[in-house]
Amino acid sequence: MTWTILILLLAIALFLFGGMLIKADAKKPTMGLMICKKSIKLVAIVLIAGCVTRLYTPYYLTNVNPVIVKDMITAMQAQEQVEKNKAVRAYVRSNAAKMMADAPILGNRDAKKTIFVWTDFSCPFCRRVHGELARVLDERDDVRVVIKNFSIHGALSDGPAKAAIAAKMQDADKAAVFVDMMMTRDFYSQEDMKDQSKLAGKVEANIMKMAKEAGLDTDKLKADMKNEIVSRELANVRDLAQRFEINGTPFLVIGDEAFPGAIPYEQIMKALDK
Repeated sequence: MTWTILILLLAIALFLFGGMLIKADAKKPTMGLMICKKSIKLVAIVLIAGCVTRLYTPYYLTNVNPVIVKDMITAMQAQEQVEKNKAVRAYVRSNAAKMMADAPILGNRDAKKTIFVWTDFSCPFCRRVHGELARVLDERDDVRVVIKNFSIHGALSDGPAKAAIAAKMQDADKAAVFVDMMMTRDFYSQEDMKDQSKLAGKVEANIMKMAKEAGLDTDKLKADMKNEIVSRELANVRDLAQRFEINGTPFLVIGDEAFPGAIPYEQIMKALDK
C-alpha cells in the first residue's frame, strides 16, 4: 500500500512537471520533443490509473459491493470442486475393484451403480447419511454402498471399524447387517466415556453383542480384527482420504462426483441418475 501511494505521488508529479525535464526552444519546438512530452504524460496517466485502481478496488470490494467477493469465492470453490471431481473420477474408474476388495458392502454387491462412503460409526452426521443411504437401498436394487471406515475418533472408532472389515472376511451378508446395527444403535454410553482407559474394552464388548445377534462368530471376529487384511483396508482408507483431500466424515463418491458432508436422499438419487 505504501509503495502504491508513493508511485501515485510520483506519477502526479510526472504528469504536472514531466515536461520540464526536457529542455527545448519554446519558440521552435520539434515534433520529436512534442511526442516525448506527450509520452511522459501518457506514462503518468497510466501509472495514476493503475495506482488509483489498486487503492480503490479493496475498498470497493469490502465496503461498497462485498457480494462480489462472496461470488468470487463461491466460483473459485466450485471450480476447485470440479477439478477434484475429475481426479476422483479418474482414480475410481481405474481402481474401483481394489477399493471394494476388503470393504463391507451394503445392498446388491453386483449392482451397476456404486456409492463409496467414508464414514465413522461414532459420527452423528455419518449416522444421518447412513439413514439416507438406507432409503436409497430400500428402493433400488441397482445400487451398492461401499463402506470405507475412516477411523478418526480413537477408541470410539477403531474397534467398530476393524470389526466391520473383519465381519466381511467371515460373511458378507452378516457383515452388512452388523454394519447397519452399529450405525443405528448406541455402542457406548456417557457413563462409559468417564473412564477413557476402559472405553475401548467397553466398546468392543458392546459391538460383540451386536455381532452375535447378526449371526457372526465372535471369537473368529476378534481374531480376524488383528488380521493383515483389516490393516490393509484401513491403510487404503487413509491413503484414499489423503488422495481425495478428505478431512472429515461423511464423504461420498457417487459416479463422477464427490460430496463432502451428510447430503440428503434427494441429492443422492439425483447423482445416481446422472
